[in-house]
Amino acid sequence: MQARGPLMIEHRLIERMLAVVKDVLREIEAKHRVDPLFVDTAVDFIGVYADRTHHGKEEDILFRELRNKPLSAEDRRIMNELIEEHMFGRQITKALVVANTRYRNGDETALAGIAENLKTLTEFYPKHIEKEDKVFFPASRAYFTEEEDQAMLAEFWEFDRKMIHEKYRSVVEGFERRQ
Repeated sequence: MQARGPLMIEHRLIERMLAVVKDVLREIEAKHRVDPLFVDTAVDFIGVYADRTHHGKEEDILFRELRNKPLSAEDRRIMNELIEEHMFGRQITKALVVANTRYRNGDETALAGIAENLKTLTEFYPKHIEKEDKVFFPASRAYFTEEEDQAMLAEFWEFDRKMIHEKYRSVVEGFERRQ
């Protein structure tokens, strides 16, 4: 397997979650309400899986390695664009958390913000994923030897292995800060 393989597999799961979110958006439109726990779960998925786990491998490993390569101007531009898009996804996710908190606290007007942010995510991620899968990943593969690619793949697996510990250490530390 090439290093881009796990990233593309993760894209497929993200796409499946986006399909679920689209179903929930239809429910919001029809019923004019949303389960705040679903929004919490969607935020957790986007924050931990799509951003920290998936984008973490891209930014902390793939892009780190590419910074040491003589990238073409176009490939460097696309990499920087992808980093900006990751930041955009984080901003939308934060806005979703704020809207969900308001909604949970009884502010019915926050439902529109929840719907808007979920819709933005469902429109943003497919284009972002397509750019990575069809443009950037194939182009970036040319910068690595087979040995470098396999070393990155091994680093991706190690990154994933540590992820669950990072997540739950963060959960405990969050509770500890509240005391």
